[in-house]
Order: sequence, then C-alpha cells, then structure tokens
Amino acid sequence: MSHTTRSSRLPEQPEPDEDAGPGPESGGADGTSAGAAPHAPSDKDTPPHDADVPDADAPGNAAADAEPAGSPGSGADPAPAPDQEAAPGRGTEAAENPEAGSPSDHGGDAGADAVTESPEPSDAPETSVAPDEAGAVAGRAGWRGWRVTYPGAARAVTVGTTVLAGVLVLFALVVPNRLDRLSVGAFLRIPAEGVLLAALLLALPPRPRRVMSYVVGALLGLLTVLKFVDMGFYSVLVRPFDLLLDWSLFGNAADWVRESFGRTGEVVALIAVVALVVALLVLMTLAVARLTDVMVRNRPVAGRTVLVLGTAWITCVTLGVQFTGVPVASQIDARIVQNRVRQVQAGLRDGQVFERQASVDAFADTPPDQLLTGLRGKDVLFTFIESYGRTAIDDPAMSRQIDTALTQGNSRLKSAGFSSRSGWLRSPVTGAGSWLAHSTFLSGLWIKNQQRYRSLTTSDRSTLTSYFRKTGAWRTVGIVPGVRRAWPEGKFFGLDHIYDSEHLGYNGPYFSWTPVPDQFSLGAFERLEHGKKDRGPMMAEIILASSHNPWAPIAHMIDWDDLGDGSVYDKIKEEGKDPKEVWKNPESVRTEYRRAIEYSLHSLTEYVQKYGDKNTVLVFLGDHQPVPTVTAGSTSRDVPVTIVAHDQKVLDRVADWGWTDGLKPAADAPEWRMDTFRDRFLTAFGPHPEGSAATASKP
Repeated sequence: MSHTTRSSRLPEQPEPDEDAGPGPESGGADGTSAGAAPHAPSDKDTPPHDADVPDADAPGNAAADAEPAGSPGSGADPAPAPDQEAAPGRGTEAAENPEAGSPSDHGGDAGADAVTESPEPSDAPETSVAPDEAGAVAGRAGWRGWRVTYPGAARAVTVGTTVLAGVLVLFALVVPNRLDRLSVGAFLRIPAEGVLLAALLLALPPRPRRVMSYVVGALLGLLTVLKFVDMGFYSVLVRPFDLLLDWSLFGNAADWVRESFGRTGEVVALIAVVALVVALLVLMTLAVARLTDVMVRNRPVAGRTVLVLGTAWITCVTLGVQFTGVPVASQIDARIVQNRVRQVQAGLRDGQVFERQASVDAFADTPPDQLLTGLRGKDVLFTFIESYGRTAIDDPAMSRQIDTALTQGNSRLKSAGFSSRSGWLRSPVTGAGSWLAHSTFLSGLWIKNQQRYRSLTTSDRSTLTSYFRKTGAWRTVGIVPGVRRAWPEGKFFGLDHIYDSEHLGYNGPYFSWTPVPDQFSLGAFERLEHGKKDRGPMMAEIILASSHNPWAPIAHMIDWDDLGDGSVYDKIKEEGKDPKEVWKNPESVRTEYRRAIEYSLHSLTEYVQKYGDKNTVLVFLGDHQPVPTVTAGSTSRDVPVTIVAHDQKVLDRVADWGWTDGLKPAADAPEWRMDTFRDRFLTAFGPHPEGSAATASKP
C-alpha cells in the first residue's frame, strides 16, 4: 500500500514531551515532528547499510556537499526535513519494512506507530523494485533516488567528479603561459599557490570559506584564460598580453582570421573562444568549491596533506630539485600576477614618458629650404616588405634561396646602372604589428604599443614623409594595399594622396590576408603616379604585403604588361596552396614564407630595373621578423634595410654609415634601432651632414 494511504489511518498523536528528543521542535531523534505523518526518508533516515546509504560526496546533493546543519562551527540550527511523498522502491523500505530499521531510527514513537500500522513484510510487494522500474524510481526521486537505486554508479560519478575537479585545478595552477614550455615536467610540480590556498580555505569559517572558494575559483579561471591568451601572443608577438594596451589587437586578429579562413572561420573561431572562456570560468569555480567541500569533510587528512606538501615545496626550493629541467617547486602563478602588476604600472607611466620623448625633435625648427637638400629633384621611394626579417637571410634552411634572390636582384639593378648598400635595423615589434614598425621608422620615436601609436598620430610630431611635404619640393603619396577601411591616421604622415586596396584598380582575388599582390601594387603605382608625364619629383611610401602571414597561396611573377585589372590572378590563386594545409607542418610554413619573400624581392627589383631612372632613390626594409614558427627560436628583432640609387652621390652621403655594398647586409654590418633612422637620414641628406647632433643618436 502507499505511504499516503497508510498515513491517513494513523491515530492522532499526543503532544510531544519536551524530553522526547533533541530535535528543534520535535521529540523525534531526527527532528521530525512527533505528530506529523512519516516523511520520505532523508540521508539521515536511511539505515546504515552500504547498499542504501547515499554517498555524501556525490555531486548535486546539496545536503551532502554542504556542511551538515547543526555541526560544530556550521553556524546553522538543525531543521526538520520537509514533508514529502516518498517514492516507492528501496528508498521506502525504512518506513514500510520493520526489518529495515528500528523505530528509533525513524522519529521515535511516531515512527513506531507508523510501523505498527504497516502490513507484514511478506505482504508488502511494493517494498521491492523490479529492474524495469529503476528508471521510474530515478525519475521520480531525482538524483537522490538514482543514487539509492544505483549506489555503485553513484559512487563512481562522485569519485570521478572529484578527480576531474582536482585535475582541472592542478592544470590551472601549473600550466605555463607559453607553448614552448609545455612538457610533462611542467605538470609534475608542487604549486605554492595551491598549498597556500588550501590552508586558507581550511582555516576559514564555513560561510566565508564558501564565498572564498567561489572567488578563488573565478580568479583561477581568469588566470587560466590569461595564460591561454599569453600562449597566442608569445606564438605571434613573442611577448605576453598587455592587460592595459593590447585589447585593440583582438580586432586585428579577427580580421586576419576572416581574410585567411573566410567569414565562417571567423565566426567559428569567435564562438569557440567565447565558449572556452565561459566554460573555464564556470568549471573552475565549481571545481574549487567541490574540492573545498571534500577537504572540509576530510579535515584531518586534508590538513596533514597540506602540511606535507608545504614541507616538500620548501625542501625542493632549498635543494633546487628539478624534473626534466623544470623546478619541482612552482610559483608560476605568483610570478605571472606580479609581472602583470608591474606591466600595468609601467603602462600607466608610459604615456608621460612618451610625451616627453615626443617633445624633442632636432629638426623641428629647421627651415624647409634646408631640409633634404641632398635629394632635391629625386624620386624617393620608401618601401616596406612585410615580415622581411633577419631570419630570411641568416637561417640555413632558407638562406641559400634568399641569397640567390638577392644576388639576382643585385645583378638586375647593376645592369640598369644602380648601386646599393645595406645594413640592419632593430624593429620595436616581431611577428606582427607592422604599423608600429612603420611609424617608428618614419617618426623617429620608439612606437612599441598601441597607446604610443595613438598618441603619435594625434600629435604634431613631424615624420620623415611629412618633412618631404614640408619642403614643398615633392608630391607625397602612399600605396597601402593592406588598408581596407577608413584610415584617418594617414593624414598624420603627411601624404598628399593615399591609394588603399580599393583605389588601385585591382579586381582580382585576395591571397588570404593579402588584398593585392606586390607586383600589381607596384604596377598600379607606375600607372597612377610614377609613370605620369610632366610630373615633378615625388616621394612615395609603398607597402608590399604579399609576404604577410599565412603565406599561402602566393602569387608569382607575370609579364608586367599582363597585369590588367588583376583578373589574371584568379587562376594563379586556384593553383596556389591552401593555408590550412600549409600550417599543419611548421616546415611547410617556413618554406612558404621563404617563397613569399622571394616573390616580394623579385617584384621590387624588377620594378626598379624596368621603371627606375637616374633620379630614382629606393629605400626598402623589412618591418619586423616573422612569427616564431618561422624564426625557430631566434630572438633577434633585426630587419634588413637597403638604399638603392642610380646617382652615386646619393650613396656617397651615407658612406660613413659602414653599410655593406649590395642588397645583402653582412652579418657584422651596423645594427641600429629603427627609431634612429629618421634623424640619421635627415642629417645625411641635409645641408651639413657632418657635425649635427643627430649623428650622435644612440644605436
């Protein structure tokens, strides 16, 4: 018979005696009202048989996971379990089967009366659960009923959940923030932060402990997200994420993904990133709370474990114990937080430092007629080759092919009457951030972050290009195929006209991120500006973007007369490689990078050979080193820089620079900071190249 029917036939109970038991409002041993009908058994009501006792560690059991009400230090009074209809099955045996427990186990006298009204066990078929009724029992009783019905599975879930929580928290505490430091030894460490946090959580009272566990979990989740972001930044920019200055770079990253892998790839990547961040925050918070509850329920063992681990950590630090070259005693999280605090402090001060630096300009008061007198009547082309770094020349895996391209280019230029000299410049960035390198080169200031870039482009600082314009002796233009949207900063650089990717007459396909192939960009410059008749001298800033990451597919050289509107590149792109396939293998990436640099060098040297004349002066350089996948461990930030001229007098002006003859700088050629080039150049080609203070710029 059902529990409800049986309860309706119970005789009216007398008022409970005050001495009947310790419950808050009841004489029952478990706090159940003496006159109330028997309720569905709680964890405390269940008889102490292993098969029927729900595991206190199981997830989802609020009564089990929380500190027991009324326990010492809990800060809460015991409360009676709410009345509810008991689900049939094994969970009701304690109330209906006199052999399942004594009356004292179920509420004192009231429990005894209820048992008296029950039929004999042999006459109660509802006390057993057939296998096909298990699902119904679990469905009606929820997680608690499922635990009682399947104790073995419930125990496995409990243990598994606790183990997974521990693994997740340990992973968060010891995982490095750089991909190149991931190793087995990195995870076999004792994290000092984990030991200290465990001791703190054990020492706190229940309510503050619960709050602190949530706070610690959320912060640990955020720290893990930061580590993953650092991994990406180290993989591209070879530096950690700047909490104060780098947020704008996520937009650039999204643009790169869209242009390289399509709109669908961008959406999928965005969804994956958001899902990962949310999952880390939620799961880490739950994991820390879970482990905190387990420690509290096993306080003696947890206390001894914390003591042992703390002693072991101190011992390992003292003795310098390492495993696979990695210190066993870890404090990586404390160091990351400490470095970030210093980084933010430095970022806050950097604005004032930069403002003082920008206020100093050795040529600000120079009359226009005394600027760049050594180049009057010349066409001066400042050309940046994307990702053209020292690795392309020095790395044995690609130096032979690049050396061949430079040798061939040098022969072309010599056949057309040109000479050249080359050196090294040290870029403020590596892997990415071309606009920071461009502005460093042109402004004579070290533009190492986005804050400095914004400050520069909103100031009245004169750049190398704006000094050309200031003289009134040159028309200044920009060929910037990488610009695909409004670029208000362009006015700051002193350019009379800017040709972005939408105004070069190109109707061909994108090559991944690259909107316009280099040969077409140079051909458009010739068609739109340089090739015009009866024009005056010009200065041009030209960006060659075909060697931009991901370096696939790559265009190849065609006849200059066949460029047309760029439609010819449709077939060339189809014949190229898929970037997703290329990036599956680092060696393939390095090979395609090298091929892209070769293409850019061929495009530029062939252009000068074909369209250059006695008044042409070319300054070309790389903006930064490629990503670490290509540099293969090199920490150099050097990029090649070359001056090409038909007039030998131009090169005579820089004879004291000590640069190497030809397009390839020697390994021991001078290395200057990129921000020193502007003043050196203005000095060399001014009226008095010797004796100027600018020549004393620190390399």
